[in-house]
Amino acid sequence: MNPCSGTKKANKYLTDIVNIFTVNDYVSTVLTTTKRGDGRIYAKNYAKKVDLIVCIGGDGTFNEVVSGVIQSGVRVPIGYIPAGSTNDFANSLHLSKGIVKAAHDIVQGEPVSLDIGNFNGRNFSYVASFGAFTKTSYATPQNVKNALGHLAYILEGIKDIPSIRPLAVRFETPHGVVEGKYIFGAVSNSTSVGGVLTLSPEVVDMNDGMFELLLIKSPANAIELNEIVLALTRQKYDCSAITFLAASNIEITASPDMDWTLDGERMPGSNHFHVENLKSAIRLIM
Repeated sequence: MNPCSGTKKANKYLTDIVNIFTVNDYVSTVLTTTKRGDGRIYAKNYAKKVDLIVCIGGDGTFNEVVSGVIQSGVRVPIGYIPAGSTNDFANSLHLSKGIVKAAHDIVQGEPVSLDIGNFNGRNFSYVASFGAFTKTSYATPQNVKNALGHLAYILEGIKDIPSIRPLAVRFETPHGVVEGKYIFGAVSNSTSVGGVLTLSPEVVDMNDGMFELLLIKSPANAIELNEIVLALTRQKYDCSAITFLAASNIEITASPDMDWTLDGERMPGSNHFHVENLKSAIRLIM
């Protein structure tokens, strides 16, 4: 459990959560994270000793737990109680936003296999992105996130608009090469990206062994900007400034000065990234 996640509202329900698992014949061990990386270490160390690992927190906490379970080599089921500011991954899966209800759903649910991404050795559960708005999740102070929630991400992103510059990136996929200068790009396995952009559930299957690659070029004028906005709003990506395709693995060439964001956490830039879809890597209780 990340006791600092979101508005910290999950803290007051901890006894209720433990009680739900107790009456369903679980003996619970509770661990709280005190610094970045704790969730991964806890999950890796306990995966072989328990029947179920439940994480309470935001996308970052879930990312750490997933990474730890994968590193353990044991496909122990994972339960997720969303308690962050945005909870993109939970929104994509329509997990309950109620803390206690989410706990009930876990003890009553069944494990479902889901894909996970590998980005130069680092796992991501739903998105690796660059460009506009992508640094807001790790740049926004935690106290601001707690106070304003999802609005904090939008406000921080608006502050970035004057500094948005097209970034030169090359993507090699099994279907060919795509390259150009983009103001935003995302390799995702989710219908919600950054709490701002949504993808159609009709084109996103979170257990098909494929990522969705979305790239947006800098608009040349107001008309082109309007076309981009309409395409994203309608979730119809037939726009000359937008590239949208599916791929199981991607080779990326970019500037080492260009940082990425993995599930809301900063990923330092590099000349080359190898991105691979780990099909059915985890079992999540739904």
